[in-house]
Amino acid sequence: MPRAALCLSVVFCLTITARAENWPQWRGPHSNGVSSETNLPIEWEKEDATWRLPLPGPAGSTPVIWDERIFLTSVDKADNLLLLCVGVDGKEQWRRVVSRGNRNARGDEGNSASPSPSTDGKLVWTCMANGALACYTVDGERKWAVDLQERYGKYKIAFGMSATPVLDRGRLYVQLIHGEGKPSTREAIVVALEAATGKEIWKHQRDSDARAECEHSYASPMLYRHGGVEFLLTHGADYVIAHDLADGSEIWRCGELNPKANYNPTLRFVASPVCSPNLIVVPSAKNGPVFGIKPKQQGDITELEDSFAWKRPRGTPDVPSPLVDGDLVYLCRENGNLVCLDAASGDLKYEERTTRGRHRASPVLADGKIYLTCRENGTVTVVAAGTDFDILAQNKMGEAIAASPAIANGRIYLRSFDALYAIGK
Repeated sequence: MPRAALCLSVVFCLTITARAENWPQWRGPHSNGVSSETNLPIEWEKEDATWRLPLPGPAGSTPVIWDERIFLTSVDKADNLLLLCVGVDGKEQWRRVVSRGNRNARGDEGNSASPSPSTDGKLVWTCMANGALACYTVDGERKWAVDLQERYGKYKIAFGMSATPVLDRGRLYVQLIHGEGKPSTREAIVVALEAATGKEIWKHQRDSDARAECEHSYASPMLYRHGGVEFLLTHGADYVIAHDLADGSEIWRCGELNPKANYNPTLRFVASPVCSPNLIVVPSAKNGPVFGIKPKQQGDITELEDSFAWKRPRGTPDVPSPLVDGDLVYLCRENGNLVCLDAASGDLKYEERTTRGRHRASPVLADGKIYLTCRENGTVTVVAAGTDFDILAQNKMGEAIAASPAIANGRIYLRSFDALYAIGK
């Protein structure tokens, strides 16, 4: 091969390698719903999908992708809880029964396969809503399994433990926020496990004065790491709490997400916080408050106004988690309205309608575009990022979708209740 052609070939390969990106956890490579992929599809027909793979049963968990493999959870007609491995060619490579005994939640709102898996390219971890936590090689060999209810106590939560664990630097962080009583703090804990073995590293009791249904959390923990500061965020039972990664001890906490002056005993958290270098956006539920918190804090910051970049008393997303894109924050309301805020001040830039219908999936952002998914008909609305609201496309899949989109290696992966789709080259 001539030298010039060889150089061009190397540059091309390096460019492709730099562009390609895995999606190893529920909210992507940075746990914030943001992908660095470019040249993604914007407008498509259902029939344009690269491939469609029928699934054994429904679930709201998001697929995760590493190189040539896709992992996702599901149920089957025998109520088995499954972990599936699918190739990027759309062919199933293997499936494993992680546990048995599916339980549907609120009709078809969720089931025991709701938590999403995680992978590092060598191993894959899955935690079902019944407490079955297991680790497999990417080839399907089981390495270990534990029953979190046997280890940490029976779950007391109305609709199943849907929190997805955080995988980070050889650890799994799991929040188990549930309970009964007035108040009850015994059951609510956060634990760190060795990802390779499942052995406990530490366990921390998570105290709260929440009561009734508010003791239950369906949100997932999040990790903050920037400028030498790092901590784990747990979200539920009326509080967002930052934990030291070394031992789980509490660094700071913020309350009044369920205002005590007008307490709502059914305000359970589902949407998770999102972290950016200088801002943590913390949702609540049921049109309650949403807070912009400065990350570097200590103690109970609930009444410390200097600890907040801003507060909005109403307008939180109920299920979809927020997005932060530089100077802007995006909130997808459960009715499909997209809210754009100034990240520094919390000032409203716009609130506009996308698609009418329930929105359960969290929005994702890539290449200056926001992808929002409607649950009932699976319509994926693509909106231009920025302060001017502009719908670029509305793509009707015609199937119910509760899972968030996953973006990897030039494709968008959509998981409906019926099938897994690959959209893109």
